Amino acid sequence: MEEEKKVLLSVRDLHVKFRVRGRVLTAIRGIDLDIYENESIAIVGESGSGKSVFTKTFAGMLDSNGFISEGRLIFSDEELADTHVSNGSVAQNFIKYAKSKLDEYSKYEFGAATWVEMKKLEAERKERMGLSHQEEAEMERAMKELVDGRTNVFNLKQTLDPKSQKKEIAEASKQIKEYDAKIKELKAENEKKAKEHKEATSKDAAYQRDYEKKMGELKARYAEEIKGVPDQKTLERNEILAKEIYLSIGRYGFHKRLQLRNGLLKALKQAMTMGVDLDDEVQRNKVFDTVAFRVKYLDETAEKLHGTCILNLANVKFAGDWNQIRGSRIATVFQDPMTSLNPIVTIGKQITSVIVRHQGCSEVEARRRAIELMHKVGIPKAESRFDDYPFQYSGGMRQRIVIAIALSCQPKILICDEPTTALDVTIQAQILKLIKDLQKEFGYTIVFITHDLGVVANIADRVAVLYAGQVVELGSVEEVFYDPRHPYTWALLSSLPQLAQSGSKLYSITGTPPSLYNNIVGDAFAPRNPFCLKIDTLEEPPMFQVTDTHYAKTWLLDPRSPKIEKPEGIQNIHEKILNAYNVEEV
Repeated sequence: MEEEKKVLLSVRDLHVKFRVRGRVLTAIRGIDLDIYENESIAIVGESGSGKSVFTKTFAGMLDSNGFISEGRLIFSDEELADTHVSNGSVAQNFIKYAKSKLDEYSKYEFGAATWVEMKKLEAERKERMGLSHQEEAEMERAMKELVDGRTNVFNLKQTLDPKSQKKEIAEASKQIKEYDAKIKELKAENEKKAKEHKEATSKDAAYQRDYEKKMGELKARYAEEIKGVPDQKTLERNEILAKEIYLSIGRYGFHKRLQLRNGLLKALKQAMTMGVDLDDEVQRNKVFDTVAFRVKYLDETAEKLHGTCILNLANVKFAGDWNQIRGSRIATVFQDPMTSLNPIVTIGKQITSVIVRHQGCSEVEARRRAIELMHKVGIPKAESRFDDYPFQYSGGMRQRIVIAIALSCQPKILICDEPTTALDVTIQAQILKLIKDLQKEFGYTIVFITHDLGVVANIADRVAVLYAGQVVELGSVEEVFYDPRHPYTWALLSSLPQLAQSGSKLYSITGTPPSLYNNIVGDAFAPRNPFCLKIDTLEEPPMFQVTDTHYAKTWLLDPRSPKIEKPEGIQNIHEKILNAYNVEEV
């Protein structure tokens, strides 16, 4: 029986958005993916499919205008998750204060059901006195259309030449004014409508009396309920919660600890008021996640509190936390080594500085390790080249140095972001072989980003095909190459020049990827799909399971769909792949 693989990174319902010129672009739209220990997984797709954005989320490298709006990125690292904090007088004072507050807040749990009723009654009254949910939704949709239209015209105007395109600029200015007038008119119309609803509700004496009576009864009931006294079990839970608060914030400086402690107490008070079940691990994690990821209490001694945390990388908010993950646990090799290397610092210094920072060893020991790494990545005469500058190395040698820097702290995940794009074909093969060979020695997981399916034939164990921010096909490299099921994967394979027949026309995918500013209806690939079904334009397909390891997100796999054969050019491509990429069959 095959040994079960350990999940190193579990991605669930990941959504990533960017704020761009007053609009929101959704780059990642609900990715679910498990990445295993010691595997090589390739992330493939066209430019703009979301490959680099996806990996930047778990490397902590999203641009400042990007953010994770939904989802979890659970990183399994027992050493990093294991947490110890001092149990001295400062900790005891923190814990004592936190427990006293939690004991005080526990009274609100007795009235949680009544509190929910009061909030529901308030929400109903608010809706009566303003716009209904349907009216608000219609207003937001109309406003979004106007704002998006204005933004598009404004952006177009910025590209026009003031000297030669005065007419076009004047027309754009006119359209912007028209949009501004419509936006103002829509706001005034909705304000008038809300005012009318408010006046009508205020004049409805019967409704007002009924509301005041119900709310008065609820408030009286709530006041009695929160006079309850928490039992021993609740007090013991609060003590553990107080210790978990300190475990979760103990790694920060004093002032940051105070800020986070107050934030967590506020979040827990709100949870108790709403009746959240804090004995439920999932619910407790969610409450903590609003402020700082939770460290679960395990045990303690007179000197130390001991706990373990669930590392949700989607919720890392502070640079100090990323410094413990980025580089030492997750490292990246970028496509152009000259953007990764400092041109005015010697190669040796660039490697040793990373080793000293993350491993805390001496300069002498760091130099010894750096030279050893340079040998491992194939730098000839490493000792004599240690003090050279990047410009004294060839492109292939520079990329080897970038790999050495990435491996200097022995990360668990090595992200390779198209690391061979800037290199010639001969050097590409050498770098790919180097990355794969070093994996056997260092035991890291490779996440390989590329737009070229051919590059992964010799390096990947599994392939995830991305399109418009979603995984549309996932499987072993043999399954995706030899038995692809998604039309987009068919198109990518068909466009490989290495598989084209002599004298035949080279295939290209028609059209362009969809705008990620818009809400995509149906299958995102439908407008470019020559095998498009009617349902592709109406409903988003689910992820269908082909085998235990092979999945594809296409309606063609639905039992009700007509049987459609993959394109002739990629039928029986097994031999073509073996010959084109010199793949050795196991």
